[in-house]
Amino acid sequence: MVASEENSALFPIFVLTVMSLPLVPYTVFKLFHAFSKEKKNIHCQCSVCLSSGKYRQSIFKRISNFSTGSNLTLVLLWIVMMVLVYYIKQINHEIQVFEPFSILGLEPRASDSDIKKAYRRLSIQYHPDKNPDPEAHSYFVEYISKAYQALTDPVSRENFEKYGHPDGRKGIEMSVALPLFLLNIDGASGGILLLGIVGVCILLPLVMAVIYLSRSSKYTGNYVRHQTLSAYYYFMKPSLAPSKVMEVFTTAAEYMDIPVRRSDDEPLQRLFLLVRSELNLDHKNIRQEQAKFWKQHPALVKTILLVQAQLNRESAALSPVLLGDFKRVLECSPRLLEELMKMAILPRTSQGYGWLRPAIGVVELSQNFIQAVPLSARKTSGGFSEGIAPFLQLPHFSEAIVKKITRKKVRSFQEFQDLTLQERAELLTQVAGFSAAESQDVEMALEMMPSIMIDIKCETEGEEGIQEGDIVTMRAWITLRRGNGLVGALPHAPYFPFHKEENFWLLLADAVSNDVWLSQRVSFMDEGAAITAATKAIQLSKEGLGSSLKEINAAVKEAVEKVRNGSRLVMGKFQAPAEGNYNLTSYCLCDSWIGCDKKTTLKVKVLKQSRAGTRAGDLAGEGLTVEDKIEDEEDEEEEGFDDYESEYSEDDEDDRGTNTNGVVGNVNVHEEHTGSSSDGEE
Repeated sequence: MVASEENSALFPIFVLTVMSLPLVPYTVFKLFHAFSKEKKNIHCQCSVCLSSGKYRQSIFKRISNFSTGSNLTLVLLWIVMMVLVYYIKQINHEIQVFEPFSILGLEPRASDSDIKKAYRRLSIQYHPDKNPDPEAHSYFVEYISKAYQALTDPVSRENFEKYGHPDGRKGIEMSVALPLFLLNIDGASGGILLLGIVGVCILLPLVMAVIYLSRSSKYTGNYVRHQTLSAYYYFMKPSLAPSKVMEVFTTAAEYMDIPVRRSDDEPLQRLFLLVRSELNLDHKNIRQEQAKFWKQHPALVKTILLVQAQLNRESAALSPVLLGDFKRVLECSPRLLEELMKMAILPRTSQGYGWLRPAIGVVELSQNFIQAVPLSARKTSGGFSEGIAPFLQLPHFSEAIVKKITRKKVRSFQEFQDLTLQERAELLTQVAGFSAAESQDVEMALEMMPSIMIDIKCETEGEEGIQEGDIVTMRAWITLRRGNGLVGALPHAPYFPFHKEENFWLLLADAVSNDVWLSQRVSFMDEGAAITAATKAIQLSKEGLGSSLKEINAAVKEAVEKVRNGSRLVMGKFQAPAEGNYNLTSYCLCDSWIGCDKKTTLKVKVLKQSRAGTRAGDLAGEGLTVEDKIEDEEDEEEEGFDDYESEYSEDDEDDRGTNTNGVVGNVNVHEEHTGSSSDGEE
């Protein structure tokens, strides 16, 4: 029984030791990481963004930021450790080494007379005849009597001096630090305990895993419903205009789950009157068009109106209940738009090409959605070729302000950006009527806007020129610059209530045939991941060319330096087409800013095959074609592809390519900054 109690007392010490081994170093690492992390603002500091409250660090937001799974687990484990320490200190009985001199209160080597005197003194205090306390009786029998016997009996004293115990030599004892109730299990109690262990350790995790898998099977890795992807794939068409992209976007299953209440009818009717001009209704038959609109699925009608409330900045007109649904629509919109973009550039044809026009439309919708600018603002008006949409994303700007600026012959957003600081300040204060603080807000927003440069090269590695059937490697360096010096940043988006990171899409496409040859999403937020990806890509490329270790290290060092200076490496491979000259365009499109997109034209020459063999069979290994997802190509061929930019842009026939089948070859790179992806081929 005593041994069992000793084992039970050791159990919390064992648990405390096991917990402290990983917990202490991990806590030190977390604290070091938290204090060493540089604190810098990567969001816009204009008064409009600050007053939106999106970046305000309230006590509740700080608690929310701290309340991550890892932090809460860490705090909980430290609380458990402190409880264990307190429990160990409060244990009623402690494991003691048998020391007879110490028990009798004597110094070692005390005489026999001193031992007898000490025993008589303690007997008066603890003997059952003198002290009726049961604990005193137990202490007298277990300790005082044994100590006196060990020091007065010759055999016991000899055993104590030789082996440290009056009972003589004892065998090695093995004990397990487990609680006492686990050491005294028999009969029915043991069966109940076994069932409990099986339930907690096996059945409970299994049930939780089944529930998690049943729920997660409905979603993709981006937490988008599979039903949504099926709808997007079905409704996506090669000639889908930007105004029609929103109709596809609002069919998401996530939006169909939004509850429809009778109490929402009146607020939605009022909202309809505010955004009716943006619904593309036929004004000649406005009554029939309105009736047709309201006959759609109630959840779809509600979603369309809430999306228009964001685009037209009419959220103040929503009721408190509708405002909750409005935020729900906005919260999942970035994920849905990203998946919609993937559906647009998903290879559909036998050659493995995606579609350019709907891809541009999706990005335009994302830009307007984040900046809360109506799609109609992209239409050419007032002398602005790209519309007034880029101006409306700036703080304090309105359509009336843009008209005032037009009188001073500022005909494009690029011209407005190219003004000097003094010229722009005079224009805003003297012409637009801005105060000095409002003018400063505009400058802050302009300093946050990214400027993109593209350095792109396409070649057949290890060969001269590009021939039919060659596997072509595209290598593009995308460099981002801002007026405030930041690389990774959050966009100026005061009307979007959630944090939104900038994402860029690089598309290599044939604008005439509407084909997207290569596509990749690019982010400037994670420098470490970009360095790792660039290093790996450069190493593999150089090793394939048989470069020396010195050359590989030099190339890697150069790539790392470029990434740290704000560049990102994008690489891709695809098969060269038939012999001919090709005109391609690389698009770098931003999903958060209007007027920051970049185009680069590529003039490509593919030669007739003269090298022995062909590498056409290698394409399957690259995973660049999707044979199992070919839609009806006859319907696609009947579509007219006269315009592959925004439906709001003006086309210039002089920039049309002469060959619609091309990919890449030895290229001449021509960069042109477009105020928006909606600009036509200029």
